[in-house]
Amino acid sequence: MSSVLINAEDMDAIALGGAFLGTGGGGDPYIGKLMAQQAIREHGPVTVISPMDVADDALCVPVAMMGAPTVMLEKLPRGDEALEALRQLERFLGKKADALICIEAGGLNSTIPFAVAAATGLPLIDGDGMGRAFPELQMVSLTMHGIKATPLVLADEKGNTSILNTVSNLWTERLARAQTVQMGGAALIASYPMTGAQMKVGLLHDTLSLIKGVGETIKSERDAKRHPGDVLTRRFDGRKLFTGRVTDIERATTGGFARGKAIFKGVDAYAGRTFSIDFQNEFLVAKDGEGRLLATTPDLICALDADGGLPVTTEQLRFGLAVSFIGLPANPQWRTPAGLDLVGPKYFGYDHPFTPVEALHP
Repeated sequence: MSSVLINAEDMDAIALGGAFLGTGGGGDPYIGKLMAQQAIREHGPVTVISPMDVADDALCVPVAMMGAPTVMLEKLPRGDEALEALRQLERFLGKKADALICIEAGGLNSTIPFAVAAATGLPLIDGDGMGRAFPELQMVSLTMHGIKATPLVLADEKGNTSILNTVSNLWTERLARAQTVQMGGAALIASYPMTGAQMKVGLLHDTLSLIKGVGETIKSERDAKRHPGDVLTRRFDGRKLFTGRVTDIERATTGGFARGKAIFKGVDAYAGRTFSIDFQNEFLVAKDGEGRLLATTPDLICALDADGGLPVTTEQLRFGLAVSFIGLPANPQWRTPAGLDLVGPKYFGYDHPFTPVEALHP
C-alpha cells in the first residue's frame, strides 16, 4: 500500500491477522484493538504509509508493550502509557517523531501502535521488525542492521517512566525486562528511534498490509463456513503440523515471560498420536510423541481453534481445547546465521539445529 486510511472497523481484521502471525504470543490483540478503536473514533482514522514514502531524515519510533502476555489479561493498561513513553522519548531526543512503527507483526503490538497513531495524528509505517512475534526486545531485524534499541522509555499504568541507554540491544532486553517485572510484569515502551534511511533498510516491509489481508481471509473463510487453515497454509507455502486436543498444560509467568509446555492428543487424521508445543510467550518448538521435530523457531508455529478457526494465543490454551497447528516459513532474514544467532533454537536452549519447516515436511 502507498497510503491507506485505517478506520475503527478495519481493526477487527488487523487484530485477527496479528493474533495469527503472533505465533501464540505478543499478547491478545483484542485489548489493543479496543484501545485503537476508541482512539480512532475519538481522533479520526490512522494513515498507513509505505516505508519508501518516508523522508530519509525523518524520526521513526516503534511503540510497543513489553512483558508477559498473561499479565495483560489481569492488569489492563490505563490507555495513555504508550503515548507517555513516546512523549518522554521525544523530550529526551529534543525532536518530535515523524512516523510510528509496529515493532512486531503479532498480537497486542500489532494493534497498540494504531491507538498511539490515532492520538498523535502521526502516520504508521507499513512494516515491522519481525514479521511475526518474538519474546525478547533484541529479537528484531533492526538489530541485524545495527540499529540501537536505546534510548528507550518504559512507562507503567501507575505513572512511572524510565529511560535506558545501554551498550547493546541484548543489554537493553535484560535491563528493560528487570524494570518491567518491577512495574508489575508489563509496561509500554518507545524504543529503537531511527532515521527514515535506517528504517528503509532495517524494517521488514509491507507487513501491516499482510496482517490486514490475513485477518480478512480468516473472516471471509469463517463467513463461508470454512476453516481458514487450508487457505492460510497454501498462501504461505506452509505445512499442517497436527490437530489435537489439550490434555495437559504447564504455564508460569517467570522472569517477565509466560513460559510453558502443552501436551495434545491427536484428533481426526492425527488420532492415536500425541504432540507437544513449547512456548516462551510465543510457540517455539513443536514435536510429536516420539520426539520428532515438526517445526522450530524461527519458523512460525501458528494456532487456530480446530472448530471455529479463530487464532489461539498461549494464554488461551486450556484443557480440552482442540487446536490446529500450522508451520510457516520465517522471513529469509531469520534463516541467516545472524538471524539464527538472535532467534534460533540454540538461543532458547535447545540442542537441535534449525531445520526449515518445508524440509521437515517435504
